[in-house]
Amino acid sequence: MVCELLTVRQMAQADAATIASGVAGFTLMQAAGNAVVDAIVQRWSARDTVVLCGPGNNGGDGFVVASTLKQLGWPVRVALLGDMASLKGDAATAAQSWLGSFTEPTDSVDCAGSGDAVVALTGACLDGAALVVDALFGAGLTRALEGAAAAVLARAYTRGLPIVAVDVPSGVWGDTGQAEGAVPSALTVTFFRLKPGHLLMPGRSVCGEVVVADIGISADVLPTLRVNAFDNQPAVWRGMWPRTDMAGHKFHRGHVLVWGGAVMTGAARLSARAAGRMGAGLTTVCTPHNAWAIYATALESVMVHPLEGDSALAWQAGVTGLLADDRVSALLIGPGALGGSTPAGIRGLVLTMLASGRPVVLDADALSAFQEDPALLFAAIAGHSRPVVLTPHGGEFARLFGGTSVMGAGSKLEQARAAARVSGAVIVFKGADTVVAAPDGRAVVNRHAPATLATAGAGDVLAGMVVGLLAQGMPAWQAACAAVWLHGDAAHAFGPGLVADDLPRLIPGALQRLSVTPLA
Repeated sequence: MVCELLTVRQMAQADAATIASGVAGFTLMQAAGNAVVDAIVQRWSARDTVVLCGPGNNGGDGFVVASTLKQLGWPVRVALLGDMASLKGDAATAAQSWLGSFTEPTDSVDCAGSGDAVVALTGACLDGAALVVDALFGAGLTRALEGAAAAVLARAYTRGLPIVAVDVPSGVWGDTGQAEGAVPSALTVTFFRLKPGHLLMPGRSVCGEVVVADIGISADVLPTLRVNAFDNQPAVWRGMWPRTDMAGHKFHRGHVLVWGGAVMTGAARLSARAAGRMGAGLTTVCTPHNAWAIYATALESVMVHPLEGDSALAWQAGVTGLLADDRVSALLIGPGALGGSTPAGIRGLVLTMLASGRPVVLDADALSAFQEDPALLFAAIAGHSRPVVLTPHGGEFARLFGGTSVMGAGSKLEQARAAARVSGAVIVFKGADTVVAAPDGRAVVNRHAPATLATAGAGDVLAGMVVGLLAQGMPAWQAACAAVWLHGDAAHAFGPGLVADDLPRLIPGALQRLSVTPLA
């Protein structure tokens, strides 16, 4: 499995464990630099290249890149931030190796002129360059990129020069994805495993193509790192995928109950269709009687149950009656829920569903209904033992958790984890970098999704996909991770012009592709 996400500290521990096992630090540095060169020569022909080196080990990687490119006959030069005397350890060794590749005496190198082996990091170092390697700062930087480093990279980007980043684009924080002063790279080459900053926005948006290179660190170090964050790939959750039984029937595959609002009826219809496409054996929409005809006319394979009465209490009683059937296996409320009701009415329906003991997915209006009293929701989740999944976008997340300590937890990844702990539910914190977090700290960051998913109703489809898997008995965290990945895969297959109505019919293709996707 190559989907673990390592924090900066965990990556340093992996390096240290490898060095302690007998691998020299400079050997790792050489492997890293050579991996960058391999990625470069696969994408570009030989051209005038300037390698921007920083004062630490990232700069050391850059010196190896320069040396190897020079050996391959590329016209290459190095621009250094700082001076040679400040380089220490393996970085100093790499710099000396670069200097040793020149015939002129190394004491002539003063970083002052463009004809020297090492030049100063100024705008002039880009003159004549056709490719830039950014080896200034790695993932451990936790401040804004500024000064000469920021100015030179900005100039390179403005000139349209392709930039290859070593580890991360300088200015991207490895643990959080913050990107203060960073500019977009065409390619980022990192080592052993990804870091959260490669996937979390806005860092993800400036990394360009990302290559993860093997530099000789053994996967045997991973158990000691206690990794609990992952790139959302099928290897994370496919082992828990529901299996069909040849002798089974529709109820063995689960019965989903969806609350359908009386006004915005399209949302629940999208959810219901998605639940069925994900494999639920039956799906029922329950709705106030005055909306029954709308749902019944539009839905064919989905059953529609009218609830009598015109009050929230009457509808709660109707839902309670439906839940007397123990074959109802998972519940969804939220998409279009407020149409024809009030926040108080929706709260009552949510609490009724939570008290049933079935797995529950709460989306959209079912979350916003608790914005004045989120503790009521969290207490209800804690009061019963059953899986609960909350699927907020950024605005809903802020409304639900804004009065808690969650918003100060740090990155989106850490906020989602904190929200899962506070609420007791699996959190699907949606966006370009959707995070799925469990109360026990496990989390994934999803990058398998196109920008075309930013369309009305896509979240309703996702909620239906999650509840469809819950109905089949898939554990909540894995079900949410799987639904998010498949949601993105379906959208990728369609391409431009996607609207939410397209997504349910794209799910079978995504499921077929999943069936032939390697586990690692």
